[in-house]
Amino acid sequence: MEYNYKEIEKKWQKHWKENKTYKVEVDNSRPKYYVLDMFPYPSGAGLHVGHPLGYIASDIFSRYKRSNGFNVLHPMGYDAYGLPAEQYAIQTGQHPAITTENNIKRYREQLDKIGFSYDWSREVKTCEPNYYKWTQWAFIQMFNHYYNYNADKAMPVSELVKHFETKGSEGIHAACSENLSFTAEEWKAMSVKEQQEALLNYRIAYLADTMVNWCPALGTVLANDEVKEGVSLRGGHPVEQKVMRQWSLRVSAYAERLLKGLDTIDWTESLKEIQKNWIGRSEGAEMIFQVKDSDVSMKIFTTRADTVFGVTFMVLAPESELVNQVVTPDQKEQVSQYIADAKKRTERERMSEVKKMTGAFTGAYAINPLTNEEVPIWVSDYVLAGYGTGAIMAVPAHDSRDFAFARTFDLPVTQVVVPHGEEPADTSKWDDSIDSKEGYLINSGFINGLDVPEAIEKTKEYIREKSIGEVKVNYRLRDAIFSRQRYWGEPFPVYYKDDMPYTLDESKLPLELPEVDKYLPTEQGEPPLGRAKNWKTEEGYPLELNTMPGFAGSSAYYLRYMDPQNDQKLVSPEANNYWQDVDLYIGGTEHATGHLIYSRFWNKFLFDLGEVCKDEPFRKLVNQGMIQGRSNFVYRIKGTNKFVSYNLIKEYDVTPIHVDVNIVHNDILDIEAFKNWNPEYKNAEFILEEGNKYVCGWAVEKMSKSMFNVVNPDDIIEQYGADTLRLYEMFLGPLEQSKPWDTNGIDGVHKFLRRTWRLFADRDGQLVVTDEEATKEELKVLHRTIAKISDDIERFSFNTCVSAFMICVNDLSDLKCHKQSILEPLTILLSPFAPHMAEELWHLTGHKTSVVDAQWPRADEKHLKDDSVVYPVSFNGKMRFKLEMPADASKEEIEEAALAHETAAKWTEGKTVRKIIVVPGKIINIVVG
Repeated sequence: MEYNYKEIEKKWQKHWKENKTYKVEVDNSRPKYYVLDMFPYPSGAGLHVGHPLGYIASDIFSRYKRSNGFNVLHPMGYDAYGLPAEQYAIQTGQHPAITTENNIKRYREQLDKIGFSYDWSREVKTCEPNYYKWTQWAFIQMFNHYYNYNADKAMPVSELVKHFETKGSEGIHAACSENLSFTAEEWKAMSVKEQQEALLNYRIAYLADTMVNWCPALGTVLANDEVKEGVSLRGGHPVEQKVMRQWSLRVSAYAERLLKGLDTIDWTESLKEIQKNWIGRSEGAEMIFQVKDSDVSMKIFTTRADTVFGVTFMVLAPESELVNQVVTPDQKEQVSQYIADAKKRTERERMSEVKKMTGAFTGAYAINPLTNEEVPIWVSDYVLAGYGTGAIMAVPAHDSRDFAFARTFDLPVTQVVVPHGEEPADTSKWDDSIDSKEGYLINSGFINGLDVPEAIEKTKEYIREKSIGEVKVNYRLRDAIFSRQRYWGEPFPVYYKDDMPYTLDESKLPLELPEVDKYLPTEQGEPPLGRAKNWKTEEGYPLELNTMPGFAGSSAYYLRYMDPQNDQKLVSPEANNYWQDVDLYIGGTEHATGHLIYSRFWNKFLFDLGEVCKDEPFRKLVNQGMIQGRSNFVYRIKGTNKFVSYNLIKEYDVTPIHVDVNIVHNDILDIEAFKNWNPEYKNAEFILEEGNKYVCGWAVEKMSKSMFNVVNPDDIIEQYGADTLRLYEMFLGPLEQSKPWDTNGIDGVHKFLRRTWRLFADRDGQLVVTDEEATKEELKVLHRTIAKISDDIERFSFNTCVSAFMICVNDLSDLKCHKQSILEPLTILLSPFAPHMAEELWHLTGHKTSVVDAQWPRADEKHLKDDSVVYPVSFNGKMRFKLEMPADASKEEIEEAALAHETAAKWTEGKTVRKIIVVPGKIINIVVG
């Protein structure tokens, strides 16, 4: 009965699968707890040791909650659509469904080896029709609803039509692309096509011209996080800004609710702050600047209407329709060239630049509505079309970007706010703008001398009175572009009639992805679905050629897990009312904006429809850190094929070379494996240290194939076992922090498990567990461990749990404890961390049911108290000896015992005891003189 982890782990993984140990159902007799992992995109490379970090943490917490009496939903699935599979299909001609399924199979094998408590009967794959049927269904609902601000919720478009038929647009307060104005008679006089165009202006899922990241080489629109420095992350192809007709989701309608919802959920303040900044709520004024000698007007939004007197120029986004309306003939060529150049930069890059400013003068001037002065109109890519109105009033004295632009093009800088306690300054000597949040106004007409808050309010009143604008709330959050010119994605349930979009009847769902001869755009430039045969409705109407983006399938997957086999609803009321929401969501910070914003929006929309019972989907969210690679290096003497050990490199001129970490153990290179690793090194020579060792250097870097620092969990499991992997990943450091993978410490964790095994079985394999009564000391060790582990799990402090286990096992080993009354609770405590070993030990000690159903032990306070206290005894502040006293000893008894101690005489001889200081439970200090 040795600790044979290979046999034990296979045995229990098979048992759990055959007995459906982790399968759960709605059970109203027990409280629910829903633990969710951000589900993975299955790549061909499979898992490396960094991937399971969050999964292990969620698995520990799931098992812990189950032992505490909760009915735990802990599912897993796959985010199966995406560009990598499509690009591989383009290169090889193999259908992306095949590669995706192969990748999923590989992931599943690896996940099973780690021993997760997933209910695999609830598995979802976003590429399967029975899953994306509900994504298509949700899209149809969004198409058929609009956002009513008066009701503060989504409502049917059919009700909007009724309003138009009786009152026209009067009284409509709805989220829309532009404010429309028409009477009931004008509505009725419109053609069907004109009415449909008007309704598109209000639909939550709508079609409109939108600025996108267009990648010609990939033939598709890319999300911002798929582009870096003007090229695609996939393939490094040039990306340009382009206006295209795209499907979008009116996420911006939910901006205020998305903001307020953050106050109701248990997320970190840093994560909430990221979301708040992304939503970007600001209160201010929308003002009209008339273009000189023109009937064109520029609408701008500003949170600081009081600074309008400091406007010295205006700036338009390169994509703004106003550019062509205001540019003068002599400036047209220069402006056109600038716009062409600006298309090569993504919005993210444009937002990040502060000092490096580019732009072109349009030749036109606008009239400042408060001063009637003429200000030049420029075009620059530091202004974005999607934010505000795509036009800004520039106040360079008090905005760093405007200041940088003014200095680049030698434009005036007029100070209008002076900080309290300072005097107006010479702006020609400024190196940057100055803060304007506090201070008093100068050079500002009717608000001169006023403090900033008072000046803002007075300026707003003036704007209202003079009808030169309106006071309003603005949001940075923009609508989500929902079209992709790809093959491998969810088809839209949309067809076109008279060039207008209509949705399929729900009975026609799912609309399945068709076969195509190639996964490339057509020769006419249409998306790949343009290659599909008979891609039309039964009536002959053409179907949408775009597909949905990746986030379509990941925005509501947590709901489908609740009721994955339901073919009538996304989730039944019974299932949703029981599981309600996600109690714990674990995933990476890279999803802080995109996925979490879209999921929250999607959930709120379904809440409006009455399809789900909770407004917020994720009650608590924990971001796990990243496990980084720990790279190893060998050092080649330049111009040779000779390698010198790390501690000797100072004596040589060397080149560091990454080496595969899997042939390095505790930084010692396996020389023979290195020679076989690369033919180039077959005849390599080595300068060793300590006679026969080649020591490698190391560095912490991103885990990457190119750095040869990727560690496959399969290899760790083969060498040490899954339980060792699980414990070690938790032991590396706090869950939320990034930390390097370092196999140098894994031996210690594995030895800990073997030492734990020894508490149950001797070296001859004989079970040594006894029914003897536990001693006070043994009970103290156990109950301190129960209290520590329970508290640390609740705080997600899993690394300190592993340390506590090690201390506990060491103490019990020293006490030679083999008592069932101690080891049984210890087995339950260990089971979330090392489930295979715990299950084996649980059954070896006579149990017939699974350890996962065992009740979590409770710490008894009486065993947490010390019977005695060891006091350091000091004389004049210097510790001289230690004194053990009963924990309940009085101060007088402690003083008497300290002075009576045989060692005390040495330090009191010939001296007077002036004072005795006793800090109960801590120290004794005797003052003599």
